[in-house]
Amino acid sequence: MNIPQTLIQSLREARHVVVLTGAGISAESGVPTFRQAQTGLWSQYDPQELATPEAFRRNPRLVWDWYSWRRELVANALPNQGHLALAAIEQITPKFTLITQNVDSLHQRAGSRNVLELHGNLSRVKCFQEDIVIDEWRETAEPPPRCPRCGGLLRPDVVWFGEMLPARILHLANEATRSADIFITIGTSGIVYPAAALPPAAIRSGAVGIEVNTEETPLTQSMAHVLRGPSGEIMPLLFREAWPESDICQPV
Repeated sequence: MNIPQTLIQSLREARHVVVLTGAGISAESGVPTFRQAQTGLWSQYDPQELATPEAFRRNPRLVWDWYSWRRELVANALPNQGHLALAAIEQITPKFTLITQNVDSLHQRAGSRNVLELHGNLSRVKCFQEDIVIDEWRETAEPPPRCPRCGGLLRPDVVWFGEMLPARILHLANEATRSADIFITIGTSGIVYPAAALPPAAIRSGAVGIEVNTEETPLTQSMAHVLRGPSGEIMPLLFREAWPESDICQPV
């Protein structure tokens, strides 16, 4: 693939690079998308009927067990070259913000530090009653476990259908978007809001838009550069083209 020199120059000169990632980058690590996870025992369930507060109230054990199964899937996955390339770019750019719709911690495991998780994280749990993250709890014979503070049920710290995104994280994402010189979307469908509103907002603020995806999305037409293909191939190439002299441990 030939990377446009104008893109390379923009990336080298950028003061603030912002990246938005979606399910596509995790799929390259073997993490099934939200709907693809409905296999085997779970194929009989509609995921939208499991990922809601109402479903948890009706059958908390069912929802807890489903998320426990998903956590095991994620735990067996490894960051791919796309994740590693983003961590390398973060080390070399003056300012770097990674906004992700994924809940699998693969960015952090790859070495990324400034990560804004729009939809939460599968590895964390919080109290269903108090809406605060709980780090330690006592296992119970009948899951889900109970909050050590109030005795309420614990739930995954992810955003369910019908819930608002975490206000602080969304605020930081919007702030980063407005100050971006480069805004890269990777593996996102461009149809899930409010995340889908970030790339157009960045472009309106003067950022150079770059899309990395295996297929066209509603964002494609508004992007200055479109790199078609898997991020695990494109992002390491982009890094090497932009910073060939770097002594950072580069993805291969």
